[in-house]
Amino acid sequence: MDILRTIVTIVYIIICVALTVIVLMQEGKQAGLTGAISGAADTYWGKNKGRSMEGALEKSTKFLAVAFIVLSVVLNLNW
Repeated sequence: MDILRTIVTIVYIIICVALTVIVLMQEGKQAGLTGAISGAADTYWGKNKGRSMEGALEKSTKFLAVAFIVLSVVLNLNW
């Protein structure tokens, strides 16, 4: 059981570091505000946000956040 807990803890630390890095890599929401006001929201990047780098960062943030919460609960259980 101690080996499994150690492995889960290591994975948890890796997810914490990855989540921090990915959140810091994302652009702020204020950066797109000026483009939305001037009518540039219908550009190529606005329509294909899910396929862009920013879209990939958002998807990975959601996945890592869920994994972070699940592993937090698992590590707090009394094994």
